[in-house]
Amino acid sequence: MNFRILAAFAALAIGACQRGPSPYPLPEQEPQFIGFKPHAERVLNMADADAPSYFLRDIQPDLHESWRWAMRRPAVKIKVHAATNVKYTLDFALPEITFRDTGPVTIAFMVNDHLLARVRYEHAGSYHFEKEVPEAWLTPGTEATVGAEIDKMWTSTLDGAQFGFIIMRMGLAE
Repeated sequence: MNFRILAAFAALAIGACQRGPSPYPLPEQEPQFIGFKPHAERVLNMADADAPSYFLRDIQPDLHESWRWAMRRPAVKIKVHAATNVKYTLDFALPEITFRDTGPVTIAFMVNDHLLARVRYEHAGSYHFEKEVPEAWLTPGTEATVGAEIDKMWTSTLDGAQFGFIIMRMGLAE
């Protein structure tokens, strides 16, 4: 008798798995991101494992925590996704040890060999530079050269090595 009851329940269970037309229509589907523009940031962190593959010149390969030494004209290559509302961004530091010898320094900020700005720094410390890049300087789908140039280098009295400034992040933000 138990076998008949078990077989009846199995038949009912199998019959319940069949798909038929639903008595309830599916609700209209709406796009999840109407008017949403993703924030595309192409800012290279010096601590990124693949950071050296983006270096074009004058950035030391040695990583010190989350920063690297920049020489006179550091530059990185950054993929451009849009030409409008793009900002050059650089997080850097002028260490006290170098600043005592160099005094105030001027740093030029460049995109694709165009001078974006030139700023004089009167004190040692950490700095953030950010400025919108003219649309005509960028071509979506290509790589841009994002660089800087310091006017005075610091020379080590120990080994004669020359350094510009400390760099933490550099690139383009949309």
